[in-house]
Amino acid sequence: MWRSERRPVPLVWAAPVVLLAAVLLASRPEGAAAPTHPDTVCAGCHLAGPRTRPETARFLVASEERLCGGCHAAALRASHPTGVRPVRPLPAAYPTDWKGELTCSTCHDVHAAGPGKLRGERRGRGFCLSCHEQAFFDAMPEGGTALMVSGHLADDGPPAGRIDRYSAQCLGCHADKLGLKEVRIDVRGVLRHPERALNHPIGVRYADAEAYGGYRPAALLPREMLLPGGRLSCLSCHRAYEARHGALVRRYDNGELCYQCHDL
Repeated sequence: MWRSERRPVPLVWAAPVVLLAAVLLASRPEGAAAPTHPDTVCAGCHLAGPRTRPETARFLVASEERLCGGCHAAALRASHPTGVRPVRPLPAAYPTDWKGELTCSTCHDVHAAGPGKLRGERRGRGFCLSCHEQAFFDAMPEGGTALMVSGHLADDGPPAGRIDRYSAQCLGCHADKLGLKEVRIDVRGVLRHPERALNHPIGVRYADAEAYGGYRPAALLPREMLLPGGRLSCLSCHRAYEARHGALVRRYDNGELCYQCHDL
């Protein structure tokens, strides 16, 4: 848990939201649980003295990603980017932080009720189009449908057989359900890509491969190459959330992608 004496990180929302949040926080006794975040006391996130005051409520004890990741680490592994500046002004309903960057609270009202705590009334495609232009999605092979399903992939359960939950969600769309060419797993556990793309085992425990020899230690892999549950995943090689949805984490044509894992 981050202590309140650490350097505060200011979070600047639209003024009415700040005022409402500050009043609600200040009105609760010290240590009381927020009604919409039952297991989180005010001082767990907000700079606190004897009690959280309106003038300090907008200061956080750590970045939002650090705080939200304490409970939602799986969602943050494969998520809409945060910590980046939007390329154009956003509607007032979707605030950036004090640095002008996207944060978790750009899309989520953390003190609100309701599933997902999403801001505003728009959902699905409409929610995405609140900030993105249609041309952003038109440039994607499937019109951005895969991204509009959810702002996060989630690893919130046991593996779906040998493969991780992230990969199961990827295959739910990419197994030719969105007009994309079929991606499938054969009886040997090899992920078969369309046309002449690379086919590769999936669901393999990386530690087993590392022990066999010829592989780099998992600790030395780039941080964007994810191994959910220690297994090879779609997200070991592909980026889920960016303008080029599904882009490789490293170039393939010069072997750079392969050499991240294979010590040849």
